[in-house]
Amino acid sequence: MKLIGRLILAAIVVAAVSFFAAPGVAFFAIRSAADANDAAALSRLIDYTAVRQSLRPQLTGNPAAQAPPASFLEDPIGAVRRQFEQAAPALGPTPDIYLTPAAVAALTRGEGRYAAQRTAPAPEGERHDLFPEPVFWGVNRARMAVTDDGGSKTIFTFERKGPFEWRLVHIALPDGAVPTIRSLRTQPPLLEEAPLGKIGG
Repeated sequence: MKLIGRLILAAIVVAAVSFFAAPGVAFFAIRSAADANDAAALSRLIDYTAVRQSLRPQLTGNPAAQAPPASFLEDPIGAVRRQFEQAAPALGPTPDIYLTPAAVAALTRGEGRYAAQRTAPAPEGERHDLFPEPVFWGVNRARMAVTDDGGSKTIFTFERKGPFEWRLVHIALPDGAVPTIRSLRTQPPLLEEAPLGKIGG
């Protein structure tokens, strides 16, 4: 009986650790998939519609866009207001400049707004695999930040979609303007979500 009790306790501990570690696992999975240019894996890990909405106002100089999205449970009025703000058409660079595999990989390495300049993944010898620091850890939402040498933070917000499934829903870029990008007129092919029926599991 003692052995069975210990096994049950060990299983509970492993499940709890896996539950709370899942957002971190998702972060590193995104970095790995971006390095490998694996569009299908990125589509499973990133909610592109939500992330585009989070980036769009940041590229037009809206300081309120830096705040992570409010949830309906935490702030229903604020959540509704943000939905209307993000749905409004905005001028400026397209958020997709930050959603190519190369740019996503660069964001996870703390390149911030300069990640948009990446048209190809950095060579392995030049990659600085920064470790994300937890900013907020909750049952349904977690935020992690990577900090560059100058102290600028890029914050990633993950939302739980299942017991151990988390997806990236918000990226908060460091303060500043979008760097001048020579390749804006000839952007690399944009990353599109894979059709649901074609995603392997």
